[in-house]
Amino acid sequence: MFESLKYLTGSAGASGYGSKSTGEQVTENCGDLHSITAIITGATSGIGAETARVLAKRGARLVLPARSLKAAEDAKARIISENPDTEIIVMGLDLSSLNSVRNFVSEFESFDLPLNLLINNAGKFAHEHAISEDGIEMTFATNYLGHFLLTKLLLKKMIETAKTTGIQGRIVNVSSSIYNWFSGDPIRYLGQISRNKLRDFDPTRAYALSKLANVLHTKELAQRLKQMEANVTVNCVHPGVVRTRLTREREGIVTDMAFFLTSKLLKTIPQAAATTCYVATHPRLVNVTGKYFSDCNEASTSKLGSNSTEAARLWTASEIMVSRGSKAVFDPLTSTLDYDISIKQFK
Repeated sequence: MFESLKYLTGSAGASGYGSKSTGEQVTENCGDLHSITAIITGATSGIGAETARVLAKRGARLVLPARSLKAAEDAKARIISENPDTEIIVMGLDLSSLNSVRNFVSEFESFDLPLNLLINNAGKFAHEHAISEDGIEMTFATNYLGHFLLTKLLLKKMIETAKTTGIQGRIVNVSSSIYNWFSGDPIRYLGQISRNKLRDFDPTRAYALSKLANVLHTKELAQRLKQMEANVTVNCVHPGVVRTRLTREREGIVTDMAFFLTSKLLKTIPQAAATTCYVATHPRLVNVTGKYFSDCNEASTSKLGSNSTEAARLWTASEIMVSRGSKAVFDPLTSTLDYDISIKQFK
């Protein structure tokens, strides 16, 4: 009850910010970001676009990957109209395709740019069941697995940049409190929904699974970065409830009515971008890693979301799913993975 009251009133938490804070407000004390290069996925609209606008306002160089280059160019034009001196690079990226992720990273590395900040923001809520070209359920492939590979391939660059510049690198995974809605065995359920023939597909549960994966990825990656003694942190955020293009596949009278009835609980897009901007830039969070943030303050995670065993298990499965020359075949009855590994993997 107390937490709900704080949310509705926008009362500031320990950080000095709350649910009503905006991205611009939380970055007022972040300093000049002209030395920062940031990659932001999903920055063509909604929360991602506002995050990009705010970071540009503070001076950061931006890399905007997108499936639609036109949408990315439009986003770039909007930002530059407000901040003419901003350096923005538009690049193609389809997170549901592991090959596209690899091509993006290869192209980015050819620019020989530093990388200080990676914001894994892009998200998809697929109403209809679909399988990616890599054989993974589409929501999971886009929201989690593509970001897992993107982070994995960019990590070396981030570590090198932090070592060379002395500026701590930061990775921000945008999740959602809806991850709490998932219960059961994540790997087993992923196996079930990654089959071509599926009669009973629950899009909300699939979305919740992908957001749980974001939380578990944060937990396991933080531990690995500590073991490596890398000067890079990773944290996870819940932006809040906001109506964005994420719901475009669920438009209709029921969706409209639901948003009308909960309008008092909705954040504006500037408010929804605040937690991401805070975690990405605020000096208070130097050396803070492996945490979950909501309303610009650290929050606790569910029992499943804080399960180290599940985090390590998901990591192992993810490594195999993104391996070149291998195709993961999930067995939902045994909750195990059978692997058909191509000879190409060993060449």
